[in-house]
Amino acid sequence: MKESILYLECSSGISGDMTVAALLDLGADRDVLERALKSLPLSGYSIEIKDVYKSGIRACDFHVILDAKHENHDHDMEYLHGTPEYADNEHVHDSHEHSTHDELTHDSHEHSAHEHTHDSHEHSAHEHAHDSHGHSAHEHAHDARNLQDIIRIIQAGDLSATAADLAIRIFEIVARAEARVHGKGMNEVHFHEVGAVDSIVDIVAAAVCLDNLHPDQVVVSTLTEGCGQIRCQHGLIPVPVPAVTAIAEQESLVLRLTDIQGELVTPTGAAIAAAVRTRETLPEQFRIHRVGLGAGKRAYATAGVLRAMLLEPITKKGNSTDAAERNDTSDSILILETNIDDCTGEALSFTMEQLFAAGALDVFSIPIYMKKNRPAYLLKTICNPEDREKMETILFQNTTTIGIRRQSMQRTKLSRRIITIETDWGIADVKCCDYGHSIRYFPENDSVSRLALENGIGFPDMYQLLQQFAQKHLSAAAVLS
Repeated sequence: MKESILYLECSSGISGDMTVAALLDLGADRDVLERALKSLPLSGYSIEIKDVYKSGIRACDFHVILDAKHENHDHDMEYLHGTPEYADNEHVHDSHEHSTHDELTHDSHEHSAHEHTHDSHEHSAHEHAHDSHGHSAHEHAHDARNLQDIIRIIQAGDLSATAADLAIRIFEIVARAEARVHGKGMNEVHFHEVGAVDSIVDIVAAAVCLDNLHPDQVVVSTLTEGCGQIRCQHGLIPVPVPAVTAIAEQESLVLRLTDIQGELVTPTGAAIAAAVRTRETLPEQFRIHRVGLGAGKRAYATAGVLRAMLLEPITKKGNSTDAAERNDTSDSILILETNIDDCTGEALSFTMEQLFAAGALDVFSIPIYMKKNRPAYLLKTICNPEDREKMETILFQNTTTIGIRRQSMQRTKLSRRIITIETDWGIADVKCCDYGHSIRYFPENDSVSRLALENGIGFPDMYQLLQQFAQKHLSAAAVLS
């Protein structure tokens, strides 16, 4: 293929194990994955890869089997919902109680599960050799891990630079979300579910498989989510769970809520979707080269599979710079504007802050002269069409305007994401925009200002240093370079 696009179709949601299974079914090398996982200083688990049937469709199942000390209830429907009758016995693939072989399992390689598993206890000497603190991984196995602990585990493994950077990027997305949910700094967050052994394995495995497939672009569909409540260690929480909503907000993921009772999108799945996505939409025309199906463990009123497709875009002749090559996309926005000549600067400043907090895409004012030559301001707000009433309410409540004009417009925007990196001067957020096969890096203003003050460096010099650092370190390890 001249160009390959990986498409993740999340009509049944997305989780870490579903992603790994779908990528393996799509053709990612199992031997490469197993070698990478064996190299991690991580104990207390083995893996099992086999075929299962979901809604009558064959799919790949990637199962992280935890020992008794590390086991959790992630896939236990009775634990999650407290209602044993909730599970649909006809379709359940419970990670703790597999049904008979002929109902669910058809190993595509006709080997026993043991041949597809590796217990990380079997290479404990290797684990000790890689531990960056000089202690065994077992000493830390039961402790809640923070982001730096997980980064050390990933960096100690024998992973390619691309796979390691992607795995760290996924964990950084989760850390930022958890920090926001719990009101803490990123390095203060101690992971529980996400710091668990199975989640580390899922995220590293997804990064290794994606690196092995090495698509040129990745498109992630709308994430289909359920509703209701699920149980976590803190008690009952609503679906989507807080970490998923934080990731969706921070990374501009598109969610679609359904009336399916349960959690279809996990924080790990949302973080993977955010980290690997490089463009918003599929090309107008394409050929399908391969299809992979990854099975979920929980039984909900949905197919329960993540479909991954490897596509080749068909570019129209004579248009070599179309949107498929530029990685841009189009959407609709709304512009609200009003002329104000009798409002204080303090009120306008407060209004702008409120508009941004409510989700405005941009807010700015332009000095103008109105009738009778009175100085005034043209206040403009750019927002999504569905936020119009919310924005108008803020404008009417906080300014002296008595009328707001609105105009619908189309815009073309580049795919973008914000990456948090550790630089020589401190931690900084950098906006990454994809254009063709290149990535442009723009340090975020707040990070530049903070690090300029902390390091006694002027703003322009600090901006240039951060931009050069990002270009050197991120470009070299770009996930989809």
